[in-house]
Amino acid sequence: MSNLTGRTRLGISAALSGERSGWRSRLVFAGPAIIASVAYMDPGNYATNIQAGAGYGYKLLWVVFLANLIAMLFQALSARLGIVTGKNLAELSRDNFPRPVVWAMWVVSEIAAMATDLAEFLGGAIGLALLFDLPLIVGMAITAIITYAILVFERQGFRPMELIIGALVGVIGLCYLAEVLIAPIDWKSAGMGILQPALPDSAALTIAVGIIGATVMPHAIYLHSGLTQARADLRNDRDRRKVLKYSNVEVVLALAVAGMINMAMVMMAASAFHQGHSDVAEIETAYHTLTPLLGAAAAGMFLTSLIASGISSSVVGTMAGQMIMQGFLRFHVPVWLRRLVTMVPAFAVVAAGVNATDALVLSQVILSIALPAPMIALIIFSMRRDIMGEFAAGPLVRGLAIAGAGAVLSLNFVLLADTFGVPIPFLGG
Repeated sequence: MSNLTGRTRLGISAALSGERSGWRSRLVFAGPAIIASVAYMDPGNYATNIQAGAGYGYKLLWVVFLANLIAMLFQALSARLGIVTGKNLAELSRDNFPRPVVWAMWVVSEIAAMATDLAEFLGGAIGLALLFDLPLIVGMAITAIITYAILVFERQGFRPMELIIGALVGVIGLCYLAEVLIAPIDWKSAGMGILQPALPDSAALTIAVGIIGATVMPHAIYLHSGLTQARADLRNDRDRRKVLKYSNVEVVLALAVAGMINMAMVMMAASAFHQGHSDVAEIETAYHTLTPLLGAAAAGMFLTSLIASGISSSVVGTMAGQMIMQGFLRFHVPVWLRRLVTMVPAFAVVAAGVNATDALVLSQVILSIALPAPMIALIIFSMRRDIMGEFAAGPLVRGLAIAGAGAVLSLNFVLLADTFGVPIPFLGG
């Protein structure tokens, strides 16, 4: 996956050998976390964050914050796995787990990849359809064409792909910076929403699990290990420590930006919709409601960011799907075929007349249910000294990773119990 240009490889070698120093030498290592961060700003986040802000104001901001912290930890561990071992998570799973477990992980991962693509594809298509007054199916076709055109750039080396994705992330960030400046945010309530955890009722629980599913993404955990596995020619542990240092800094910065964008989504929805429009739960309704409330500019930026999110995350989802299949099965498929297979469910959902935003939220819940498999596998490999050597996770990191996985598993269990009518004592009804 790390098909870097010759110039980038030379820059990395010069930085590792000490021939180059300063902040510019560090930039050559940047890219993997930026690519992975796109998964944390995909259209599924829009759907769950709009529902969280409109329905509960600022009360669920703590879920976004917690999910982002968990994401930082697991993306850092994923990057470390690829840097230290030279293999990605799917390859290590294939080599170390029993065959039935490998097959089960692959099936679950493919389902998660399809759920991911459903969210990404629908998001970009909804944005295009609303912005240019097109039928949704036409918006989906345009999204497919643009996505494939960007994927073709990988033939020119991976660095151009990183720059394109980085530019799209920049568009999303600038749009939401403008949204926060336009919307009258209650910053005191926002601060309380981050610091005081609360789940007002069972519907809030469903949205909270959807936020977890939209933030901590299974395919991003697989992908990050692959983006770092052969990025540099690491001759010794000194080189590995140096690259790990740069990687950790990039993960924190990239996912901090993603986290702030997610919180900005919730705050914008809380500010615009919670008082008087708390029933807003769909992207289309949010767009039409934003225009009279905050003006055409705010509504236009909302759609622009949604389109950038849908296109960039669809590209990243296709890359992750290829890596998962190759890692588990040692089977390579052309990018156009992979793109076709994962987007079929999205076209099927639209053709069946399913509500697009409902499908987005459901896809995020599916992702949250699928998430434990790569999380647990990553924890296991990160702890094993026979795989990681001196870079095996220490007691503190192990404890935090197990606690993060436990939080996700617990939310999943509570959601399933609530779905099947089992009383949840701490929910307000």
